[in-house]
Amino acid sequence: NVDMQRIAREELNIGLLALDKRQGYRGPLRHLQPEQFEIVARELEEKQQDLPLEPGSIVEGIVVKVNNKDLNVSVRMGGAQGVIALEDMDWARQPDPEVPYREHMLNRPGQALRVGDVISVRLKKKLENSDLWSLALEQQPLVQGALLCIEAETGHVKVMVGGRDFKESQFNRAVQSRRQPGSAFKPIVYAAALDMGYTPATVIIDSPIVFLDEEQDLKWKPKNYGEKFYGPTLLRVALGKSRNVVTIKILQDIGIDYTIDYAHKLGITSHLDRDLSLALGSSGVSLLELVNAYAVFNNYGFLVEPSFVTKIVDRNGNVLEEFIPGKEKVIEKSTAFLMTSLLEGVVQNGTGWRAKALKRPVAGKTGTTNDLYDAWFLGYTPRLTTGVWVGFDEEASLGQHETGSRAASPIWVGFMKRVLEGTPVRVFQVPEGVVFTQIDAETGLLPIPESKETIFECFKEGTVPTETTPAPETFTEPEQFFKMDM
Repeated sequence: NVDMQRIAREELNIGLLALDKRQGYRGPLRHLQPEQFEIVARELEEKQQDLPLEPGSIVEGIVVKVNNKDLNVSVRMGGAQGVIALEDMDWARQPDPEVPYREHMLNRPGQALRVGDVISVRLKKKLENSDLWSLALEQQPLVQGALLCIEAETGHVKVMVGGRDFKESQFNRAVQSRRQPGSAFKPIVYAAALDMGYTPATVIIDSPIVFLDEEQDLKWKPKNYGEKFYGPTLLRVALGKSRNVVTIKILQDIGIDYTIDYAHKLGITSHLDRDLSLALGSSGVSLLELVNAYAVFNNYGFLVEPSFVTKIVDRNGNVLEEFIPGKEKVIEKSTAFLMTSLLEGVVQNGTGWRAKALKRPVAGKTGTTNDLYDAWFLGYTPRLTTGVWVGFDEEASLGQHETGSRAASPIWVGFMKRVLEGTPVRVFQVPEGVVFTQIDAETGLLPIPESKETIFECFKEGTVPTETTPAPETFTEPEQFFKMDM
């Protein structure tokens, strides 16, 4: 879809530019001596003859004055001139991935620019009653990204953007790249658990756990983002808040081999390492594979083969070749719907909160890898399943707090908002075999008058809790109502 492809490219670039500015200013394109000013200015003016200046254009300019008192910078762009106000360059701190960008915003322009710097500027508008342009400091991002969108029922790939600029790099990061998905892989583990007897109301203890490898004398002590442990946790909450330790305990319980087979069933074709770090998305996969797996949840358990080309016709309209995608039921409708409900919870109450901006039913999950090397957001509405990946080709940190929620989901939201604008709001239909009942939000059991909070939860038929939450004075050991205490 040409329009959707254009929107995707625009939103990806908006998101990558914003991220690049949060990472800091890498310096001018080059620095000139005073005697070079006129020569370079004429060169820039010759370039502008082919590309006239207009709002939104990004051009090169020479810094001719830095005014720390009035907090602005004067720039010469060939035959035109403009001014950068501090507010349009206050992001230009020295790059430091260990320091949040808001802690080191500029308070004077001389901290970043000096006379003779050749810089990139974006033209905003002409200043009132003046020939001067209002400018903003820009730079070409180094960070890359990809976006892929599939129509659930048909498998048609509506959008595929494999990078920031095809002219600059022809490497398609949507299908050719294999990157760690981080927490974006967790829904596969949770779906596998639902088919092994778990429910959204299962309670797991979020507590420290240590794994020893005596042969290699290694110790692994996994932790949650934020390095806290939360005790008894409902499965729904664990996925919504992306709790690492709970997910590892679930994987340990249901089995690594079973989970790998389950992932392959959902369309993951890449090699998956056979260890518990699989729970945290340690094995590299492509964006296409992950979008395809999430599409199974959206498609009520059916895996539909993605199609990039529907048919080939000659000049006379004769069909030379036609692609009919394969469609296979790989999980039960009830499992798929429970996962959709859990992923809706991620959006409403967890790390995927930015997607609430769509103001329509949305299911999704963020993903962030160790040292903030990769940021993901995978999500869907009842028709479209879309994924976004953000990272550097040469692995490096995206910066402090640059998680899937901050770096990837704004791109997803921007794209989905625009492509869904004016379309009817659709809801996820509840299939046969799913029932709802009220439970205690703390114990996952049936509520009592003393229950502090109750919620309506969905279950597969036959898995609704039958036990009632014990009255406060009757609690003795956690094992009375927690499924496991590992």
